[in-house]
Amino acid sequence: MIFPSSSRMLLASLALTASSSLAQNASDITPPPSAIGSNISQDYQGPAPSSFQKELVGPLLLLRAGKVSSDGKSVTLPLYKGQMKDGRSVWYILTDTDDQGNANALGLNYSSKLTYGNTARSARPAKLEKDGSLTFSRGTVNFAPKHAVTPGDAPDFFPPKAFQPGGVGDRDYSPIISITNAGGHIYNAPIVAFNVSAAQINNCDGGVNHDLVHDKVLKICPDDQTVTLALTPGFSFGKPVSYLSMEASDPAVASIENVTLAPGLQDTLVGRDDGAFSAVERLFTTVNGPMGLDNPQRQGLNSALGDKAPDGPLNVLGGIPTVATDYSPLWDVNVGVWTADAVNKGYRSRIIDEFQYLSLVQKGFITGPGGTKFGSSGVVVNCPIVMRML
Repeated sequence: MIFPSSSRMLLASLALTASSSLAQNASDITPPPSAIGSNISQDYQGPAPSSFQKELVGPLLLLRAGKVSSDGKSVTLPLYKGQMKDGRSVWYILTDTDDQGNANALGLNYSSKLTYGNTARSARPAKLEKDGSLTFSRGTVNFAPKHAVTPGDAPDFFPPKAFQPGGVGDRDYSPIISITNAGGHIYNAPIVAFNVSAAQINNCDGGVNHDLVHDKVLKICPDDQTVTLALTPGFSFGKPVSYLSMEASDPAVASIENVTLAPGLQDTLVGRDDGAFSAVERLFTTVNGPMGLDNPQRQGLNSALGDKAPDGPLNVLGGIPTVATDYSPLWDVNVGVWTADAVNKGYRSRIIDEFQYLSLVQKGFITGPGGTKFGSSGVVVNCPIVMRML
């Protein structure tokens, strides 16, 4: 496998980080250097196929508005400032839109499905002002609550005994917005700080106050108009990917993911996947996957809680840009449980592909929680894709 020079440098750094910490965290999904087992050095490798054609194998930055850190664990994005009608400040990012032209121009992800996300509370109206800022008519966030999760008792760490999201939106908060006076286009605009001045949140070198900003914020610099956020690893059709986990419609899920509770997302239609007028794509998570931070098969909610895994449950995502045409940052969470029969037969392992997952469901090795029919949990999470690692 071959990578371009810039990507070789990134992956070499990632591989060095992974190899030095393998004993502590073998679930790192970063691809190893392609020179392993060959007679040439990594620097001798040629350009990645993805540098010639983005659909081919190789690392690819999908959210081009962002700059991914050398260790692949964070992304820096433009920071935007808007306001509520009453003047309270709204600090937000842009990640996705159904306006393909502007997606190309701004380096955002294009998602045609977002057009159908404008139902009831699932999208907040926004007005474009003469100065280029947006004024929002509803939807606020309180970042003051202290994030907390108490795992259940072993071996069933999920569901948690107690939980508290670190950011709580009001009944009308959704990260999805509709610009009512400029074509009605839909954007994904998660709020990262609310009702605070630039001076209050100016932490360009880190050490941010999470009572004032989103818990995934690592650095925020209003003077430079940038914000750096932690990334979450996962898989899409066998490819390791990194994404931003920003909001969830359910308080327990918001707490586990350490994201903002967005009750407005509850009005997003689920269970239709790629049907007509669907705004969602499917995300597959497993409750009782293999555990142990040193286990290369580690995956699942029990592990995320019981192992206190820094990289979370390693979920499987459906279509992403360049892999499929059905990408949406709004993911319909499908929760699966390995059956006792599958566990006893030794079939339980890490899943990295949607159809691999669905095949296990079809064969009866994975069901819904408690042996129920597998399908939508009714929970929606906002997880914009950032980078495809292969």
